[in-house]
Amino acid sequence: MREEKHPKGWNEKKTNDSWAIFKIMGEFVNGFEKMSAIGPSVSIFGSARTKPDHKYYKLAENVASKIVDAGYGVITGGGPGIMEAGNKGAHLAGGTSVGLNIELPFEQHDNPYIDSDKNINFDYFFVRKVMFVKYSQGFVVMPGGFGTLDELFEAITLIQTNKIEKFPIILVGTDFWEGLMGWVKTTLLDSFANISEGDLDLIHLVDTAEEVVEILDSFYKDYGLSPNF
Repeated sequence: MREEKHPKGWNEKKTNDSWAIFKIMGEFVNGFEKMSAIGPSVSIFGSARTKPDHKYYKLAENVASKIVDAGYGVITGGGPGIMEAGNKGAHLAGGTSVGLNIELPFEQHDNPYIDSDKNINFDYFFVRKVMFVKYSQGFVVMPGGFGTLDELFEAITLIQTNKIEKFPIILVGTDFWEGLMGWVKTTLLDSFANISEGDLDLIHLVDTAEEVVEILDSFYKDYGLSPNF
């Protein structure tokens, strides 16, 4: 009876999983080879659903332009919305414009502002996330959804646990982020003591592109530019 409860294809699936290791390794090798050559860059995250006429699309484009003027490249998830705005700002400013694309059933497609030799496609979210974390000198987090929050909290966790080097995490848009950050402080920190006060030191809440660049420049007066692990 025990055998009848489980699909007979279980062992076949385990075999397929073993072969998937080689595909995963291939994505890591390709990503490392391409990303290691781009130089110091800053990642911009945000919603794929943000339209070009939205204030945060325009702000993300301006942020990317200022980041390029400050000497950094720009990395995004390569899709539409805020990602497109980030690549567009970098491209029009004459800077490095990188897109780390992921194959999804909806929303995600390449935007036209990625450098042709820096458009990298992934099947696996976790491989793609490694590329963001390893090669970014900072995270600029625009308003977004679950994917944006996932990237934000993973970066905070890795820094908190000393698994990666510190880098600035900049939340752009007070009207969007202040409720979440208020909850983090009053509930996680003050009420339950589930985090330490120092965990919030590298998280900045701003509203302008100038503030973003000021924070990056100030941070890297004290820290060297290098991959994060």
